[in-house]
Amino acid sequence: MKRVVLIVRAILFALIFISSSFKSFSQSITAGNGKVEIGIGLGPLFFLGDLGGSKGVGKTFVKDVDFPLTKLCKGIFLTVTPNEWLGFRLAANIGVLEGDDKQAPAKGGDEEFRKYRNLNFKSNLLEGYAAVEFYPTVFIEQYDGLLGKFRPYGLIGVGGYHFNPKTQDNSGNWVALQPLHLEGQGFAEYPDRKVYSLTQLEMPIGFGFKFYVKENMFIGLEVLHRKLFTDYVDDVSTNYIDPLLFNKYLTPDKAALANQLYYRSNEITPNTRPALDEQRGDPKQNDAFFSPLIRMGWRLNGHNTPNGRALRQLRCPLYY
Repeated sequence: MKRVVLIVRAILFALIFISSSFKSFSQSITAGNGKVEIGIGLGPLFFLGDLGGSKGVGKTFVKDVDFPLTKLCKGIFLTVTPNEWLGFRLAANIGVLEGDDKQAPAKGGDEEFRKYRNLNFKSNLLEGYAAVEFYPTVFIEQYDGLLGKFRPYGLIGVGGYHFNPKTQDNSGNWVALQPLHLEGQGFAEYPDRKVYSLTQLEMPIGFGFKFYVKENMFIGLEVLHRKLFTDYVDDVSTNYIDPLLFNKYLTPDKAALANQLYYRSNEITPNTRPALDEQRGDPKQNDAFFSPLIRMGWRLNGHNTPNGRALRQLRCPLYY
């Protein structure tokens, strides 16, 4: 958590510095052109974690995407842009994250470990974030309205998301995994394994472009990656524990479920059990997710809307 606080402080400091440095220059280009944009986004949502993946050793980003598990991400956003080159966004998205070792191919390589591990999860996702958008090409544009303009941009921000990993038991019922402490989270025997929160901080980082089909309407494409600060979105991170501890710390019902779900290779090879501290996940890399989104937005005010142009015609001839 301390690391997250330091990152948030650094972002805020950078925003203050950038805003101060460009204030006078931006006023000379787009003085008084404040506006508000609202819109929607829709696109696939990809999870990157310990489960599933492609051939070989697990990798980050696109290589280990399990396309058959892809679900839609849907969201809304509001952006306030005090100047054409800078925007402040608030956004909310919903989607589903999913991972399954059955998606790992059987190629005879390192992926066979994941195939045999046979774990899976699914989680609903609810996220909200605040981000800063930067439009670098504005400084080389001729400011003659927005119709037909193509604007690439980058963005970075901070936010929060809620998740709740679940899996199906042998009866087909969906079971929440966090309360089962499958890797000994919160057990005295594993003091370094804390119980993870189902609501966490994230850092969205991305890039995209807008194309204005009207003065007050744009369509665009955006790729948004979320840097996370936990490895437990899929409830898998480190090593197997002694299953007798479930009976020590959990109720009889939960202990029975935990013994059934913490190790599932025995569904492939019956009557097997993992060795104590045998690898279950990879704690070296936190989980992540990303989404390529098609975005559509509308400008509600500003000089380039029909209302804005009408108001300008009623004013004295000044430089806007």
